[in-house]
Amino acid sequence: MTYDTRKKLAALVLLVGLPVYIGAALWLVSLFERPSIWVELAIYVGLGVVWAFPLKRLFLGVGKPDPDAPPAGEK
Repeated sequence: MTYDTRKKLAALVLLVGLPVYIGAALWLVSLFERPSIWVELAIYVGLGVVWAFPLKRLFLGVGKPDPDAPPAGEK
């Protein structure tokens, strides 16, 4: 996958996928009786970390300069 494609896909995941995931997590937790505040906090922290594991490779190096681009002084 090219660097530009990864950048665009990462932005799409953050702008569309993450809000959908948050909504799904809220819906999932609302299906059960409200647990104690500490259990609820642990659930949200766990769900907040879990989404990143499958997408870790997508986000690696996205904030760095394009490795395939020619050097700045070269035409």
